Amino acid sequence: MTATATVIQPSPAAIGPDGEPRSFFVRTLGCQMNVHDSERITGSLLAAGYVESQEPEADVIVINTCAVRENAANKLYGNLGYLASVKREHPGMQIAVGGCLAQMEQRKIVEKAPQVDVVFGTHNMGSLPTLLERARHNAEAEVELLEVLETFPSTLPTKRESTYSGWVSISVGCNNTCTFCIVPALRGKEKDRRPGEILSEVQALVDQGAIEVTLLGQNVNSYGVEFGDRQAFSKLLRACGEIEGLERVRFTSPHPAAFTDDVIDAMAETPNVMPQLHMPLQSGSDRILRAMRRSYRSKKFLGILERVRERMPHASITTDIIVGFPGETEEDFQETVRVVEASRFSTAFTFQYSIREGTPAATMPDQVPKEVVQERFERLMELQKRISLEENQALVGTTQQVMVAAGEGKKDESTHRLTGRAEDNRLVHFAVPEGSDTPRPGDVVSVEITRGAPSYLVADDPSGAPLRVRRTRAGDAWDAAQSASCGAPTGGSGTGGAVNLGLPTLRIGAPSSPSKWQ
Repeated sequence: MTATATVIQPSPAAIGPDGEPRSFFVRTLGCQMNVHDSERITGSLLAAGYVESQEPEADVIVINTCAVRENAANKLYGNLGYLASVKREHPGMQIAVGGCLAQMEQRKIVEKAPQVDVVFGTHNMGSLPTLLERARHNAEAEVELLEVLETFPSTLPTKRESTYSGWVSISVGCNNTCTFCIVPALRGKEKDRRPGEILSEVQALVDQGAIEVTLLGQNVNSYGVEFGDRQAFSKLLRACGEIEGLERVRFTSPHPAAFTDDVIDAMAETPNVMPQLHMPLQSGSDRILRAMRRSYRSKKFLGILERVRERMPHASITTDIIVGFPGETEEDFQETVRVVEASRFSTAFTFQYSIREGTPAATMPDQVPKEVVQERFERLMELQKRISLEENQALVGTTQQVMVAAGEGKKDESTHRLTGRAEDNRLVHFAVPEGSDTPRPGDVVSVEITRGAPSYLVADDPSGAPLRVRRTRAGDAWDAAQSASCGAPTGGSGTGGAVNLGLPTLRIGAPSSPSKWQ
């Protein structure tokens, strides 16, 4: 597999009949991997000569899809139905569908939605400019999906979402065989990047002002399987600790079966690795875990959490849980309740099981009735809401170091607050007292927590004392991006950053989802 920079040539299709560059809009559905993939799709289109639009009625609409749950497919076809009417009023408009659902459905998308011009998969994101050009020339839909990854996605041009924080892929694909999951069939077997390539990308981000990176993989703690080093991931974490100017390192997602003590030691002993862990449980029932082909049991899972908290007592632990897997009984569900109570997750991403065609679980007997799944789901949500509230209320009175974010606080304008992430990744809303310096996205503020809610913390200093603000290189980079995009810093979320061919630099602000889109 090539690891050299992929150069996207200027495309004639990027120029409209009026001689002006055509605009594009990327809509992302799904996980962090998809968000990062959309950065590459955006970078590839910019390199080909297109211009990015903040409006959903652009000349080219790209939907980067997810296939993990059934509602993702419903969302895609709902969006395509809306776009069909838009396209009728917009001569020359093109619609492209990529990502996991495109890899799975392939030509079915064009059959169900003939308004689609291009379908591309998870293994050929860089082909999009060529496919758009071919579709326009031939006046028919182009469907191209590779079964095997030929070029590592990180070699593609990338337009980053943020000036202060970046995603860095360490691997793609997955070697696990979970019976509910379609991802290995769509993204292929695990392919690992060499450590030097990863660290070079991290260094490039830091050189441009970023102070936080999140290492991405379908199963990050199996990193190194390709080159035979079982401790490669813990070594990578420690190596990130040596990068000057890198203040926060996160990663997602590990697999409990492969999670080893050397990773816990690296987390605890590397100062810039944050006290945060996302550890997918899926079910607390050993019987269901066996049916899921999750090669761990609840005792091992709880043991991992215990060892993490021994080394990092204040770590925030989050999880994923599936309710209503085929054959799940009330007794199995109660085992999940037991493990959730014992785990004290700060947040649990809880999902109702949905059949994914092509997975072993799709044809299992004893599919759980929808009404039963819904009732269990609601009970688990209420349980986790109580635990999250208790865990967050326990932080009242503590001092947290919060990196200011752009666009994460949806009500900041009405509440006169700013929002950021604590070191353990909890969302913190904080007031800016009158006369206080206003921090920029990427700056770090030291605040005292005054209230805990189930999904966030609040820090409102009743004394009205000025904020304790540490201005950072990341804040400087955000200012520079604002100046480049609109002439002067504004103090709000915005866009900026460079497109780099093969070595990604900065992430920029993604457009918010308009109300007409699902």
